[in-house]
Amino acid sequence: MPRQFLDYCAGQRDWLLDFIEALVAIESPSDDPIAVNRCGAELASRLTALGATVTRVASTTAGDHLRASFGQGPRQILLLGHFDTVWPTGQLKTMPLKRENGRLYGPGIFDMKAGIALATLATRAVMAEGGLGQCQVVMLWTTDEEIGSTTSRALIEAEAKRSAAVLVFEPSLPGGGLKTSRKGVGQFEMCVRGVSAHAGLDPGKGISAVRELARQIIAIDDLQDPASGVTVTVGVIEGGTRANVVPAEARAIIDARAVTRADADRVERTMKALVPQIAGAQLTVSGGFDRPPLERTAAVAGLFAEAQAVARDLGLTLEEGSAGGGSDGNFTAALGVPTLDGFGAVGDGAHALHEHVEIEALVPRAAVIAGLIARLTA
Repeated sequence: MPRQFLDYCAGQRDWLLDFIEALVAIESPSDDPIAVNRCGAELASRLTALGATVTRVASTTAGDHLRASFGQGPRQILLLGHFDTVWPTGQLKTMPLKRENGRLYGPGIFDMKAGIALATLATRAVMAEGGLGQCQVVMLWTTDEEIGSTTSRALIEAEAKRSAAVLVFEPSLPGGGLKTSRKGVGQFEMCVRGVSAHAGLDPGKGISAVRELARQIIAIDDLQDPASGVTVTVGVIEGGTRANVVPAEARAIIDARAVTRADADRVERTMKALVPQIAGAQLTVSGGFDRPPLERTAAVAGLFAEAQAVARDLGLTLEEGSAGGGSDGNFTAALGVPTLDGFGAVGDGAHALHEHVEIEALVPRAAVIAGLIARLTA
């Protein structure tokens, strides 16, 4: 059966490229709901034309999320991704949509509009070569992943709970590997209050918020364990008003990453338990891990083995690996739903000016995805 999918997808190569280019040509920055909805309207129209039942889920702060379902039946497979991008409107002038040296370039093409097109072609292939059986394929394409998935998380989790498996169409690893683990991502804000005073006349009457913050930064650095995948990075520091004033306020924004839920919980507990080290200083820590880790559980490994078997039947090699960044797949995996990430296009340059996908890798990629969907819906 995988060979039939390869033949079908090869016959739809031009359709696939047109689909990708149509989405990339409509810029969709996360912070511009009107622009995002223009792209969403194009996507919804194309999915409806293929027979999908498309529902728009409105958001007050982001664009409308799209839910598209194919087939009927009690079981559900979820295909997940987003069509918002990090690029502002007008980026196409700097990064024109073009085909060059076997690559397709454009803002948002790798992360991750090509992935949406691949998911759609793969679903078409399964429906054309035998159907979905007693199973539904549900696509959920969201509009705020690049800015934290604040409005889409509940929707993602609700669909995941109804699903036997989740395939995430974020970009692949270099060379086309799938992501069987992702770090959890957290952000903390540390605020310190001290007492201001004249730095020359009355320094002893002051309590330096900056000094307190400096001591806290050294303390949280001890949470680092790079060998185990735990990193804590102080990315922003602010404090003080003038050089001759003992600073009364200081703050830091801290990024935290962890491979396991246990490590994420440990980092969060430690951060929240910090106390002032200088008498009279006040310390507050807010925030936490908003994306739990996608851990390589037995269920995830089993799902990868299925995908690997499909690739093998096509004469392809499929590798696995981990990623330091998070995706919406972190949410679904944390619920215990088997989740595989990185089904998007093979390419490079996410969030970079050279963003592109490899054209010749698209058809084999779609065939592998179709083969896996067929196995999951059988």
